Amino acid sequence: LLLVFNSNLSVCNNPPRQPQRETELNRQHVLHRLVEKATTIMRVNSMILTLLTAPAARAFTAHRVRKLSPFLTSAAAERQYHQLPQPHLRRSASRLFSSTSAEPVVTSSTSLRGTPPTSFDDGTSPFEITTPIYYVNDKPHIGHAYTSLACDVVARYMRLSGRDVFFLSGTDEHGQKVETTAREAGMDPQSFCDEVSQSFRDLLKLLNISNDQFIRTTQGHHKEAVQHFWKVLQDNGAIYLGSYEGWYSVRDECYYNESELVDGKAPTGAEVKWVKKEDSYFFKLSDYQDQLLEYYESHPDFIAPDSRRNEVISFVKGGLKDLSISRTTFDWGVPVPGDDDHVMYVWLDALTNYMSALGYPNTDAGSNFDKFWPASLHVVGKDILRFHAVYWPAFLLAAGVPLPRRIFAHGWWTKDGEKISKSLGNVIDPVDLIDTYGVDPTRFFLMSEVNFGSDGDFSDEKMIYKVNANLSNELGNLNQRIMTLVFKNCNKAVPTEIGALTEEDEVLLATAASLRQKNGEGHFHSNH
Repeated sequence: LLLVFNSNLSVCNNPPRQPQRETELNRQHVLHRLVEKATTIMRVNSMILTLLTAPAARAFTAHRVRKLSPFLTSAAAERQYHQLPQPHLRRSASRLFSSTSAEPVVTSSTSLRGTPPTSFDDGTSPFEITTPIYYVNDKPHIGHAYTSLACDVVARYMRLSGRDVFFLSGTDEHGQKVETTAREAGMDPQSFCDEVSQSFRDLLKLLNISNDQFIRTTQGHHKEAVQHFWKVLQDNGAIYLGSYEGWYSVRDECYYNESELVDGKAPTGAEVKWVKKEDSYFFKLSDYQDQLLEYYESHPDFIAPDSRRNEVISFVKGGLKDLSISRTTFDWGVPVPGDDDHVMYVWLDALTNYMSALGYPNTDAGSNFDKFWPASLHVVGKDILRFHAVYWPAFLLAAGVPLPRRIFAHGWWTKDGEKISKSLGNVIDPVDLIDTYGVDPTRFFLMSEVNFGSDGDFSDEKMIYKVNANLSNELGNLNQRIMTLVFKNCNKAVPTEIGALTEEDEVLLATAASLRQKNGEGHFHSNH
């Protein structure tokens, strides 16, 4: 659409041979229809441009490329691929039916000057966006793919808008659960982490995720940064040595109060066990209850969506107890500075990655930390919101470090209406999705199927319908109409030199600008 809006139709080299008045009426009719079409297409957020690569768009409009058949399998897709008769068509179709592992496409723009400002983002500053670092106790699943895609879409959109972006992802590799899982696999923890961490990096590449850095908590610099952060908290009087006993979930790496247990289990359904009294360092979380509530009140957009914000506020109002932040019963973690008998609580270790990836503790002017911190957006699953919206800001307040601007917690995925779990055997492997449907259809489905923040349900029927209806039919039809217009009226090419804008062109551009403004997409200028 931008191609059409920005092309002066009066310079078409092959105009229809009609009387001048009739030609002008037809031209106005075409422009009117284009604006009508734009109104419909604007319902699809402009970030669709970041979801689909140009070769994929060509695949959806390639002559005789078939739609996905119901219950299409990889084998069936391969048969359709070979049935296409012409080589160039097979190349296009392969984008639909097979995995692609092209390098991430990172596009920048010098003509666009930012995004619409909000209460938490000025629209022009450098932009750090982060996934949570993924726990390496098992291989990636659809939730990891979903979070990564969401961040990738925002990062690409910001780059297209002229923003300086730092997009971070990585793996969380310490803790009792990792140590136990590695032992069960007959491996030492580091070798186990190396193997599983690679599977996450492979997935990001397969999904064409454009992250700028992939951090691992077993890296030397990160461990040094965490130990420095500990010392800052300790020097500020926020840490003391005591003893702990209570309920702990190894799966969640989380402490729970008795009142939080549901039928003897954690709220997440994870098993809990009683930790016998052991020496532990504590963070004075209770000291920050009022400060956190005041911050939530004065920064209403700090946590989103509103339903999750309300949950966090309710939890904090229920009373915060000091948090145990070290363990002595295992040793796979970052040693506590000055006390090697203790390793740090895995979440204190993990959360610090958002700063260590920027070179913390180097906070000098001109450093990456100085440029990108505070982080613009942490995207997390709703199950780990407490750690990001309560513990993390409390740690930062205690250390005197600015808080991130926004934390967004998205929902969970189910399959065919059922909860996803290993016991049910319905875990969705994102690699299998890509093998069956292709990268771009998978990206499009995950980002468009549900309102971001809500839970979503996956089924093959929904996936097939989404690809056929929205991509093959709607997007494909739009591309075909635009190409037909260019071929018939513009000598089969977009003009390389656009002449002076006519009055009609200015009207069309003004209409396009109003549509963009209504959809919150910032400023639109004819020189873009």
